[in-house]
Amino acid sequence: MTVVFGLSSLVALILYGCQKLYNPGPVKNTPNILVVEGVIDPSTDSTIIKLSRTVHVYAKTTVAPELGAVVTVEDDRNGVYPIPEIGGGSYAFPGLQLDITRKYRLRIKTMDGQEYLSDLVPVKVTPPIDSVGYNILRDSLQIYVSTHDPNDNTHYYRWSFDETWMFHAYYYSQYISTGYSLLERSIDQQIYYCYTSDYSPTIVLATSAKLAHDVIYEAPLTLIRGSSEKIEREYSVLVRQYALTSDASTYWTNLKRNSEQLGGIFGVQPSEIAGNVHCISNPAIPVIGYVGASTVTTKRIYIVNNSLPERWQPVYPYSCSLKADTTADIYSDLIELPPPMLATDYIGSFFDPKGYYATSYECADCTLRGTTQQPSYWILR
Repeated sequence: MTVVFGLSSLVALILYGCQKLYNPGPVKNTPNILVVEGVIDPSTDSTIIKLSRTVHVYAKTTVAPELGAVVTVEDDRNGVYPIPEIGGGSYAFPGLQLDITRKYRLRIKTMDGQEYLSDLVPVKVTPPIDSVGYNILRDSLQIYVSTHDPNDNTHYYRWSFDETWMFHAYYYSQYISTGYSLLERSIDQQIYYCYTSDYSPTIVLATSAKLAHDVIYEAPLTLIRGSSEKIEREYSVLVRQYALTSDASTYWTNLKRNSEQLGGIFGVQPSEIAGNVHCISNPAIPVIGYVGASTVTTKRIYIVNNSLPERWQPVYPYSCSLKADTTADIYSDLIELPPPMLATDYIGSFFDPKGYYATSYECADCTLRGTTQQPSYWILR
């Protein structure tokens, strides 16, 4: 299981959100509420628990990881399974391989002496994902997921996803400055094509509880604008599917409503986010989070640009232009470029250069926003 969004950030918006702009001035007390994210995975896949604290809406940092906690999974027969700390507020174990007929809970002991315990929950066995696909709309790409449970036992679903895409800089920097001359870049020095990734920023849920059969058909996952760099060349999305209990579905539905659907005097009003984690050392201390137990199923798809409408053209995030310098002797030490500039090409010919073209790093160096290292799972080339 991979944590794919910052629950503490969503909670901050809920705690401090309002319908009109209001500056309360200095705030003396920060809630500092423990936020628990994660799913107990009983299979050979990793169980990852993320612990953090809520921060004030005006704080300079948006992440306050909870470090040094002792985290364990417990079953309903007194079995205990430690979850070691791996850094940054994350605690993980690579494969618990638990008995799916038992119930499980999470116990957390923090460095301030407080102890937290989640409710015992049954293991939900998540059915396979039938398909992940897309529909081409007028000016965007709708990514969807379909699934079903032939035993009609699931009914409540949640998805998260990781996006990865290949993009390129606006200009190709063909040459690199040594300070004395321009040399042609080697393949290892290319900074035109890059890869980058993002994680699902929203809570994606669906239910078949009111349907005759446990079938979810083309549930929307994310919408990609036709002008997005994500689909300018090659794009991939890895989708994770989680089966939920009815209580877990209620928790995630309330969190989604509070974090994504507020706005306007006739909008949905904030509601209490009642999770299943409690502070047992001091019941007056609030805690946010819901810890479920389920297997996780996944599916990855790839999309290439030539399968999309030609009318969709990517919009580069920076305003770019070339600067021509015909006064410099490109074979002398005068060629040293100003720090914010990268050489793109010679003016004239390679054998009779008259100067060079240059542009800003943002327009010629894709590594400012990604990496030239192709992901190990990439199968498109």
